[in-house]
Amino acid sequence: MAISPPSAASLYDRVRRVIPPIEWPAFVDDIDAILALKRERNAVILAHNYQTPEIFHCLADIVGDSLALARKAMSVDADVIVLAGVHFMAETAKLLNPGKTVLIPDPGAGCSLADAITASDVRLMRQRYPGVPVVTYVNTSAAVKAESDICCTSGNALAIVESLGAPRVIMLPDEYLAKNIAAQTQVDIIAWKGHCEVHERFTPADIRELREAHPGVTVLAHPECPPEVVAEADFAGSTAAMSDYVGRHKPARVVLMTECSMSDNVAVEHPDVDFVRPCNLCPHMKRITLANIRTALEENRHIVTIDPDVAERARQAVERMLAI
Repeated sequence: MAISPPSAASLYDRVRRVIPPIEWPAFVDDIDAILALKRERNAVILAHNYQTPEIFHCLADIVGDSLALARKAMSVDADVIVLAGVHFMAETAKLLNPGKTVLIPDPGAGCSLADAITASDVRLMRQRYPGVPVVTYVNTSAAVKAESDICCTSGNALAIVESLGAPRVIMLPDEYLAKNIAAQTQVDIIAWKGHCEVHERFTPADIRELREAHPGVTVLAHPECPPEVVAEADFAGSTAAMSDYVGRHKPARVVLMTECSMSDNVAVEHPDVDFVRPCNLCPHMKRITLANIRTALEENRHIVTIDPDVAERARQAVERMLAI
């Protein structure tokens, strides 16, 4: 007996705790259309943890942080990949799936970290520090990755840095991530002054105010936050690590010092946990909508392409990371 494909109506139960009933009808037509288009085009949707719940929980085939998306993109059995995230993530999916069509619903979905550094900046750093290996955060363009020795994510940065066996490394472009990793290792880390426009806005005072307003709250911070914020938190880790922490420890009340939608998406999986939600939105992630995901599949836009020479060198840096 054939199993009926899901419909928007059958999916609402997943998100009823975070999407009010009055809002749901506005999503239904697009969700049903996208589900049909996925079947017609043999397409999958990869969604980052910062996507809104109707995308993350109702449409995505693969979800997670940038490391999870990079890993799982390699085994996707589909002709088309739609990246519900920002542009560097779509480029990474294309690097790992060169034979597939990769679509980004809005090519303007960028990243302040990716914009903070260029390939020529990396070449200049190599001239200034000859022989020092370059570790590049995945939140960068393919052109920057191509100038690097190896990539990292916030979840594996420490392991990547220490795997090189070098006394000193260049770590680009997130200054705060580099400083937070430097506090955990004997390796001398040379940082770049790039910042995430979401995480740089959190302050230690924010955490103290949250603790005063919500006694006993557990504070989890992303390592793109300033070091003094990480120092005030109870735990610091990638979006995947924060989600795992909530699942393992089941704090009665928790606050995630990261992008807004992350709390909604984790809350769906943990109805017994009370989430306090400080709201710093990523304007780039929020450029991805149901409407432009639908248009991407209907009109085959916007196709991600990478210069073959750049792609080959960037792919090597990503694959070295995945091997570790």
